[in-house]
Amino acid sequence: MAHSLSPRRVSFALPLLFIFAAPAPAAEQAFPAPAFDEPKTAATSEVAVLAGGCFWGVQGVFQHVKGVTNAVSGYAGGSSAAAHYETVSGGDTGHAESVQVTFDPRQITYGQILQIFFEVAHDPTELNRQGPDVGTQYRSAIFPASEAQARVAKAYIAQLDAARAFARPIVTRIEMDKSFYPAEAYHQDFLVRHPYYPYIVFNDLPKLERLKTLMPGRYRDKPVLVAGDS
Repeated sequence: MAHSLSPRRVSFALPLLFIFAAPAPAAEQAFPAPAFDEPKTAATSEVAVLAGGCFWGVQGVFQHVKGVTNAVSGYAGGSSAAAHYETVSGGDTGHAESVQVTFDPRQITYGQILQIFFEVAHDPTELNRQGPDVGTQYRSAIFPASEAQARVAKAYIAQLDAARAFARPIVTRIEMDKSFYPAEAYHQDFLVRHPYYPYIVFNDLPKLERLKTLMPGRYRDKPVLVAGDS
C-alpha cells in the first residue's frame, strides 16, 4: 500500500517484516466523564460510529465494554461502491476504517462511549494516522447519528482540550450524514480470533489492559462477538 507500512497489511501467508512498539498511554489516570451528555430516554439501543485507526483494535476494545451489545468493523465517510478493503486501503475514497458500536444507553451513555474512545481506543492527536498506519483512512473521526450525538462529541472534545488531557490538540473530525458499511467477514472479531498476531500483540492488546486498569467497572472479560460469528 502506498500509504502504509503496517505489518497487518502484509499477507497472512508471508512472514512478518516489521514490528512496531505500542504507543505510550496518553495519560496515567482516567479522564473525567463528559460534563455534557445525552439526556436519558426510554431507548434500549443506540449506535455510535467511530474511527480511530485500524478497526481491529477499536472493535476489540468495545467488544470488552459492558453495555455494548455489538461492535462491527467497517467503513464510513465514502460511498457504498468504495466500501471494500482493498479500495479503502488506497487512501483516496473518503472512507475511514470505522467501528459501529451498538450499546444499551441504560447501561452506558454515548458520552461514556466517547470517553473510552478518546482515552483507550486510539490517540486523537495523530492526524491522518495511528501508530504505524498512515493515511486518511486511519484518521480520527466521529460519525454522529444525530445532532444530539454531535453536540456531545463537540462538547467533550472542548472539555478535553480545555483540561489539556493531551500534550497536543485533538484533531478528531466530526463528520455528519455519513453511512456505515460493514467490512469483510475476515476483519470481524480479528483481535478475538487472532490474539497472538504480532500487530495485535504490539498495538492492540495494550489497549485492553488500559481499559481494564483505568476503567475496571466498564471492562468485561468475555467479549461480545459480531452477530452470526461462532
